[in-house]
Amino acid sequence: MPDTATKPPTTLDGHGPMDSFGLRPDRFDAAGHDQLVDIRDLQATLPGLTRLRDWAHEALALQPGEHAVDIGSGTGSEVITFADAVGPTGSAAGVEPDPNLLAAAVARAAEARSSATFHSGDAYGIPFGSATFDAVLCERVFQHLTAPARAAREIARVLRPGGRAVVMDADWGSAIVHPGEHRVVREVVDTLVSATTNPYSGRRLAGLLTAAGLEVESTGSQALIQDRSVGAGALVSRVSAMAVARRVITEAEREKLLADLARGAAAGDIHLSVTMFAVHVRKPA
Repeated sequence: MPDTATKPPTTLDGHGPMDSFGLRPDRFDAAGHDQLVDIRDLQATLPGLTRLRDWAHEALALQPGEHAVDIGSGTGSEVITFADAVGPTGSAAGVEPDPNLLAAAVARAAEARSSATFHSGDAYGIPFGSATFDAVLCERVFQHLTAPARAAREIARVLRPGGRAVVMDADWGSAIVHPGEHRVVREVVDTLVSATTNPYSGRRLAGLLTAAGLEVESTGSQALIQDRSVGAGALVSRVSAMAVARRVITEAEREKLLADLARGAAAGDIHLSVTMFAVHVRKPA
């Protein structure tokens, strides 16, 4: 991971010492799990994510001339929105360790003729100096971290006094799978939790950010509910197969669960969801 204590920060215009950061960091902790679980696999959850992102933008309330960063910026959509809000006198940056996502974000910004910039880095090494940003966004990153407290301190470091941040993540302990035999569903959810590096990240966000010296302003949440027409979908299908591999359910029990979910979808009696939490914090002036 990049060590911001020994490497010079980049400038806000994206030029200069940034090039000295060298090779990109791993997307997730080497000590953590491979990325087996993702909200994107809970199909058709976009409306819930959109509502929570809208809440985040309202909480951050970016003004012209301010400086904002999205940690784990993916393909750059939120950074482009930031750039529109801060205008030509401000700056909007995305930090992303995956080179393919970085390339996609750069192309997307160019197509939109946006001033958004994108930089290689991660939640442990945000490649900017201390007290650089008025606003920070970080979505669906903490669940992949073995040292989330370190990431919370990094967010606090790059915030200016009086600056604000919104950190958002799922809490996989809140996952609901219905219908299905209770024990089988419990084992599938337990398998999902065991396959995630920091599965209870959603409920821990406020405490981690408070411990980093930030003050909680407000909190939000959104149940991300899979569209009924999808049935079991990719996430339950894959995680139930993992549960069979762990020998906590049998293949016959998995097949029955998937059949129950298919029948539930046909009858309108199905519910697959996970809750995502967001915490809005401010750095004391």
